[in-house]
Amino acid sequence: MTTDFSAPAAATAPATAAPGPTRAPSAAGRRRDEAREALRELLAERIPGQSLDAPLYTDPDMFPHDIEGIFGRHWFFAATVAEIPEPGDYVTIDVGRFSLIVMHGDDEEISVLHNVCRHRGARVLQDARGSTGNLVCPYHSWTYASDGRLLHAAGGGPDFDPGCLGLRRAHCQVVSGLIFVCLAQEPPEDFDAVMEMVEPYFAPHEVTSTKVAVRQDLVENGNWKLTMENNRECYHCDGHPELACSLFPTFGMTEEQVPEHHRDDWVRMLSAQGRLEERCERYGLPYRLIEEVASREAGVRIERIAMDGEGESFSASGHRLSQKLLGDLPDFRLGDLTLHLQPNCWFHFLSDHIVTFAVFPIDVDRTLVRTTWLVADDAVEGKDYYPDSLAHVWRETNLQDAAFVEMTHRGVSDPAYVPGRYMPSEHLVDGFLTWWTARMQEHLG
Repeated sequence: MTTDFSAPAAATAPATAAPGPTRAPSAAGRRRDEAREALRELLAERIPGQSLDAPLYTDPDMFPHDIEGIFGRHWFFAATVAEIPEPGDYVTIDVGRFSLIVMHGDDEEISVLHNVCRHRGARVLQDARGSTGNLVCPYHSWTYASDGRLLHAAGGGPDFDPGCLGLRRAHCQVVSGLIFVCLAQEPPEDFDAVMEMVEPYFAPHEVTSTKVAVRQDLVENGNWKLTMENNRECYHCDGHPELACSLFPTFGMTEEQVPEHHRDDWVRMLSAQGRLEERCERYGLPYRLIEEVASREAGVRIERIAMDGEGESFSASGHRLSQKLLGDLPDFRLGDLTLHLQPNCWFHFLSDHIVTFAVFPIDVDRTLVRTTWLVADDAVEGKDYYPDSLAHVWRETNLQDAAFVEMTHRGVSDPAYVPGRYMPSEHLVDGFLTWWTARMQEHLG
């Protein structure tokens, strides 16, 4: 794990500064205060086991509080080292009005820089990903090193100090190849304990020894919380025919919830899970469920589950989609290691490939879902794997989910909407909203 805790110091006013003139609150300021008070009331009135009141999904004045209270205070997933494998490689991510550069530096360290020139605020990098030597602002050519230091600014004069004008940095942690970001001055401490708990599960898949096989950036026309809620349940999975090939029909159910016509599938799933656990015990791989989605600040769920068919990967037959095992894994039949982390990501670690999902709120009704498929770095395209086959299941599933999220956002925007009750199999949705509610109440004080 590498760590970068060089966040910018908070700006302070001079101790001798005279008080400025008193100004009446602006219309925007009054609207913001009103939204804050309305948010407090809605959070206090939230009924567990039900979806949120409409304004918490749809009100543009609420959205900035969502960004500040969640993405401005907590660790969130940004990218993998496989996406920026060489010095100079970068990806950019937008979260609300924030734009960030995730950069592989010349010193081989990963930095996260605010994509805001220190001259007059222009966006330094415009593309979603790429590779560059230095970072050159296209407006006035201020030039920064890969770690954010200001290297050149023409015409600065004799008293110009470039050492004070580097790009602002955010906190960054790299955990077995997964890059996480925190925008807060003082990041929450719970994240380290969670990573220590779950890293042994996914470390054997060796993200640092993978490469990107396929990418998909998909903008969903809905609030980011609806995107996360949709992921946290499989009550709707009949709408995913491609995914249903590799998931047991009883996926996500308890024994009491299994209908009579799926009893044989339930028994078959238990048998497959038993065989998977025997292999995990033999190979020393952790597999038992950890589920603390609402009870801690860095909510988490991780578990290794058996897959249907051949039990190897996300394909119609369950057969492997890449012929190269990841890392030093000894067997293709190791099921699906699923990891959920609040607030914005989920992962599927298989023996032959990894799928990462990152959710980035753009606006109150637009959300970017960035999906990345990773294979072993020595896998050969067209021989060991075929990109279209590799990505088929989740590419189609993502498109189907985008339609579900859009129709839900349109529905919660309707005056007739009232919060609905979650079914027992949707307990992780309720867990996500319970976590979100607690974090927002902390933010509001």
